[in-house]
Amino acid sequence: MGKRVALVLAGCGVFDGSEIHEASAALVHLSRGGAEVKIFAPNIEQRDVVNHLKGSPSEEKRNVLVESARLARGNIQDLAELKADEFDAVIFPGGFGVAKNLCSWAVDGKNCTVNEHVNSTLQAFHSAKKPIGLCCISPVLAAKVFPGCEVTVGQDKNVDGRFPDAETASAIAELGCKHICKNVNESHVDKANKIVTTCAFMCKAPLHEIFDGIGTMVQEVLRLA
Repeated sequence: MGKRVALVLAGCGVFDGSEIHEASAALVHLSRGGAEVKIFAPNIEQRDVVNHLKGSPSEEKRNVLVESARLARGNIQDLAELKADEFDAVIFPGGFGVAKNLCSWAVDGKNCTVNEHVNSTLQAFHSAKKPIGLCCISPVLAAKVFPGCEVTVGQDKNVDGRFPDAETASAIAELGCKHICKNVNESHVDKANKIVTTCAFMCKAPLHEIFDGIGTMVQEVLRLA
């Protein structure tokens, strides 16, 4: 029987929601791994809405759950309804929506607050010793909620201009966590906490390398489950 995995989204679109390629890659790898997946998102208003064509803010209002339903093809539930005892693992794709909607990292950095349902979900899986998969900017959620854990967001220096957000690694270290440098096609496993992370679009890399890195994260999550 396949592992039961919850996938948590943060909207739809890299600049104000979940990164679509990361969410899709996670779903493809989960499907290949024989997992049974259910998708969730918090029923809250987005922090902001970005015109992805122009890269500029829009005045409109959007709901995270409603927008995430685009990625889920309508088959989605309110994150408040997620019960950890019904699943073997949970995975969070990245995208600015994680740093804007699931927590306030985009505004407050290491002093951010985490959405109550996101926090309770992470705590529930961690307490049950069930694996947590995170990619791109999502590892900051673990860094904030689980001091002392190990995560990767890629490299801690902007190597060859491929890691423009390398300072995130320093902020993670300031939270009392250990940042592990990894390439885009790799993931890191914090065995003690069962937290698996990969940098995805935190690295400027070809899409297939990002896809492969997310694949290693999903494989490790399923193995731990």
